[in-house]
Amino acid sequence: MKLFSFKGGVHPFEGKELAKGSPITELKPTGQLAFALSQHIGAPAKAIVKAGDRVLRGQMIAEAGGFVSAPVHSSVSGTVKGIKPHMTGTGSPVSCILVENDGLYEEAERLPVIPLAQMTKDDILNRVGEAGIVGMGGAGFPTKVKLMPKDPLKIDTIIANCCECEPYITADYRVMMETPERLIQGMRVILKLFPMARGVFAVENNKMDCVEKLRALCASETDMEVAVMKTKYPQGGERQIINAITGRAINSSCLPADAGCIVDNVGTLCAISDAVFEGKPLYERVLTVSGEGIQNPSNFLVPVGMNVSEIIEAAGGFRSGAEKVVSGGPMMGFSMITTDVPVTKTSSSILVIEKDVVSRSETTACINCGRCVDACPEFLVPSRLADAAERNDLEVFDRDHGAECIECGSCSYVCPAKRHLKQSIATAKKMVLAERKKKAAAMK
Repeated sequence: MKLFSFKGGVHPFEGKELAKGSPITELKPTGQLAFALSQHIGAPAKAIVKAGDRVLRGQMIAEAGGFVSAPVHSSVSGTVKGIKPHMTGTGSPVSCILVENDGLYEEAERLPVIPLAQMTKDDILNRVGEAGIVGMGGAGFPTKVKLMPKDPLKIDTIIANCCECEPYITADYRVMMETPERLIQGMRVILKLFPMARGVFAVENNKMDCVEKLRALCASETDMEVAVMKTKYPQGGERQIINAITGRAINSSCLPADAGCIVDNVGTLCAISDAVFEGKPLYERVLTVSGEGIQNPSNFLVPVGMNVSEIIEAAGGFRSGAEKVVSGGPMMGFSMITTDVPVTKTSSSILVIEKDVVSRSETTACINCGRCVDACPEFLVPSRLADAAERNDLEVFDRDHGAECIECGSCSYVCPAKRHLKQSIATAKKMVLAERKKKAAAMK
């Protein structure tokens, strides 16, 4: 059996067995929810409700703030208490609409359902936009914008990113096992937008049960197939998955559409299916709570805006001695300074680490072993980039293509000197990109 893959990458401890067997359980929040106005790339959404308003589940409470933006919908019925800054999982305060849940879950009227065969391309794009769908596996790029490339006829491959390569996270796995039909339906919707394209479900070979389910469902589909990927991190990275499937390469100056591809993850495809076939906006998502520091590793269907502390409680709470909570996975997630933060559309996992070995590790001098170079999926020299970053030498950093780093953390993972390579590179990368943006603005 052919396994698709890319050059570089690492094989971290998977940890998926902790929550893999836990079926998706729906959670109902209590108390107050916080709906971030900025939970996607682009302009923040604009609130269209005010303190004292009563809202319903599925009601739009914030409209898109620009072309690259997405609306926000309430996941509960209740009363708007105000619009205030609230800490998020990334550690920064964001303006949020605060809604007091009344526990009734009264639903707003859903978007009208039109048979897919009767929908025009504009109907589909408008529905995806109205539903507030964004990429649910990464930075949260508004999906309507992603589905509007400059030249749609050049798109020949729609990739469903089913890899879920981050350790511990099993949310997508459970969705594929429990409701794989929604993935197929979501793919059908996207393929209607791109008549020259084929749909590829890219699944790592540590999920062969998902491969079998999807292959059975694709058997009668002439424009869909399943590609089995080698289990390796970061197999689910956008550039890596495109290269593995098509052999094409892109860099930071390109979009996937420049390589003839559209890439969407499991949650996004399901949200598209729900919006088109059920008229349901995106106001909830599946999230994994896992790690050796949590009592009952679980997969939950959680409302957007629900407090993470309440979700941790639903998973049995912390084990004695748990030392760190991470929003996301261990490779690319963010250490949380508080669990008093809301779930957003891009929240994939809450990881509770029992022993924080990273903080205890002592950093020593680089021994020039080259392991970071072998591991880097972007063919960079991370040790050299980190040296330039630590010297604040942005000219050398940029010359050595530091902006091409995808911040996967593979270099830090393999470094025997325990250097914080990814963190140093990411900091310098932000500075370089900010300087580029400043220069571009000055030239206008």
